[in-house]
Amino acid sequence: MTVRGDLLMIVHRVPYPPDKGDKIRSYNQLRFLTEQGWRVHLCALADDPVDLGHVEELGRLCATVAIEPINPLFQKIRSLSAPLRGLPMSARFFYSSDLQKKVDQILSHHPVSAVLCFCGPIAEYLRRSSCTPLSQASDRQMTCVMDLVDVDSDKWEQYAQRHAVPLKWVFRLEGWLLRRYEQQITHWFDAVALVSEAEADVFRNRTGLLHKIHAVGNGVDLAYFHPSVETTGQRNLRISFCGAMGYLPNIDAVCWFAREVLPRIRETLGDVEFWIVGGGAGEEVRVLETYPGVRVTGRVADVRPFVWESDLSVAPIRIARGIQNKVLEAMAMGIATLVTPQAFEGLEVEAGRDLLVVPAEPELFAAKAIEMLRELGWRHDMALHARRAVEEKYSWSARLQALDELLRGASADSAPFPVVE
Repeated sequence: MTVRGDLLMIVHRVPYPPDKGDKIRSYNQLRFLTEQGWRVHLCALADDPVDLGHVEELGRLCATVAIEPINPLFQKIRSLSAPLRGLPMSARFFYSSDLQKKVDQILSHHPVSAVLCFCGPIAEYLRRSSCTPLSQASDRQMTCVMDLVDVDSDKWEQYAQRHAVPLKWVFRLEGWLLRRYEQQITHWFDAVALVSEAEADVFRNRTGLLHKIHAVGNGVDLAYFHPSVETTGQRNLRISFCGAMGYLPNIDAVCWFAREVLPRIRETLGDVEFWIVGGGAGEEVRVLETYPGVRVTGRVADVRPFVWESDLSVAPIRIARGIQNKVLEAMAMGIATLVTPQAFEGLEVEAGRDLLVVPAEPELFAAKAIEMLRELGWRHDMALHARRAVEEKYSWSARLQALDELLRGASADSAPFPVVE
């Protein structure tokens, strides 16, 4: 195996275990890059004390692992002052001076030839360092790549549209500050990656910098997420949704489905169950268990049995875009899937054959769910096509090849970061 060199990877959350969207992407990037011959030095924040226990596991992949704990409540309070300095609150939330010291130490003591920042606010660690080529105080040569994943500013702008004052004002301000910060990132970094061509196009239109913006898609662990070989016993019809339940777009999705769609389905088909699978559920999600047919599992060690036991997987996402890992995983497990256009955007699969795409209108969404639940043969054929589609297009190694190429040879026309006093 060819040794690529030393790579510094800075992540806003510990990339293990890969049990939620951002961790799935960052962990698989880490694993892939080590397989390509990069000697990875990992720096990450831990907003959950449990994550501090994963150093040994990550150490099997990395040359260096530096994890710094943060207190989410304290960081939220600190972040309120960020707009006074012209920074988005998320840039302050994910900043730790202790992690900065570890970043600078790695850059000072190792021949790092490339840096990968995961999530826009992580740009702060290079902006505040004197050890990178993006600093006016350094003449060092290294390639710096930012994985924005999604256009977060657009997400905050959508949040503002769906909330009342005063949250509306807060979300609108964060969206505006992030939009400006993301545009600066395109000048600071050699290359910027996003999770899909659709998301990349949104960002290209915002910045006008076409040559620096690239799509680096997500994949699926096809060996882990496979169709079940066991036959499901007698039970009620079941619909599943998997995702991190502290994430606003997921909260909105399950609340809308449980309140507006499921009652219509049960009115026609009887005791259909809706299983919400994932950790981090607050009161707004937990209260859904008082609705007939709704089950909230909380965090589970393995989501696969819950998906395998379902007759239909749904992703009724109404906010945000980007690749929905939950959709790809359900398809890989051979489960018929019903999604909104927002959840479908960016997927390179065929609507109507590999999955069904329906607008987020309660009567229409319910009608299509009823139709699919009634037609076992239709669901079976769709599940076969879905598995075949992800096998053909969504292996992690194929999806992440572009990231390796960016780290090895992105264009070197980045501008220096402003000096930080």
